[in-house]
Amino acid sequence: MRLLLTGADGFTGVHLSQAARQAGFTVFSLTAQLENRQELQSCVNEVQPSHVIHLAAISHVTHDDNLAYYQTNLLGSLDLLEALSTLASPPQKVILASSANVYGNTEQSPILESQPPAPVNHYAMSKLAMELLSRNFDARLPIVITRPFNYTGVGHGAHFVIPKIVDHFARKADVIELGNVDVYREYNDVRDISNLYLALLTHGQAGKTYNLASGRTHSLRQVIAQLESMTGHSVAIKVNPQFVRSNEIVRLCGSSQCVEQAAGKIAWRPLEETLQWMLKAKAQ
Repeated sequence: MRLLLTGADGFTGVHLSQAARQAGFTVFSLTAQLENRQELQSCVNEVQPSHVIHLAAISHVTHDDNLAYYQTNLLGSLDLLEALSTLASPPQKVILASSANVYGNTEQSPILESQPPAPVNHYAMSKLAMELLSRNFDARLPIVITRPFNYTGVGHGAHFVIPKIVDHFARKADVIELGNVDVYREYNDVRDISNLYLALLTHGQAGKTYNLASGRTHSLRQVIAQLESMTGHSVAIKVNPQFVRSNEIVRLCGSSQCVEQAAGKIAWRPLEETLQWMLKAKAQ
């Protein structure tokens, strides 16, 4: 089994690559830039993948260059699908990583895949546009779309909130500057998400969209309290108005019904285990 993985050197890609190899896949990292059609086509032709997982994207919601979201997340995905569709033997499954951010600030919780999208930022809009564009390839490629809810783990960038908080506790900092600490999110474990991607390569239904969600939510205030309990260290919270978003999504929680119907019952790691893993990595 030949898995072509875009974004293999990113946070999710590193963990997914390891899990895929353990599952028996030969993993090929996409070496071409998504924006370079000729190199992209050459790479796809060389690999001849039996499976594809497309993770590569600009994923930080507050990225400064709005146009870059669409150049990479939308047009780069279009070029990848075009290249894959030319193969004499198309892949058995192509997974496109979208985002739970496409749902926007909805009162529905847990959110079902049938919830109408209502993106509130360029990142989410570019991901929804990618989803819609991919449907043009349904007759040529067996495409599965995933909408991951928040997850974290070792290697997650320090500009994301959970690694930032963990780092402050690892350094025994006195104060941490945050935005709204009473927003509720899923903070799932990247290792569980990686296993779900692999399960969907086999069991995901082409043309279908799946939440990668546990349905469990925690506020940042609760995460901080958990870390205080685990470490015995206290950090004072300073709310920085610059970190408070005017269109903040207050609660984002997904239904796991569809993905569990495909992949089976999921034994999600508790948040404490994920935080302990991250703290241990900081200490090494």
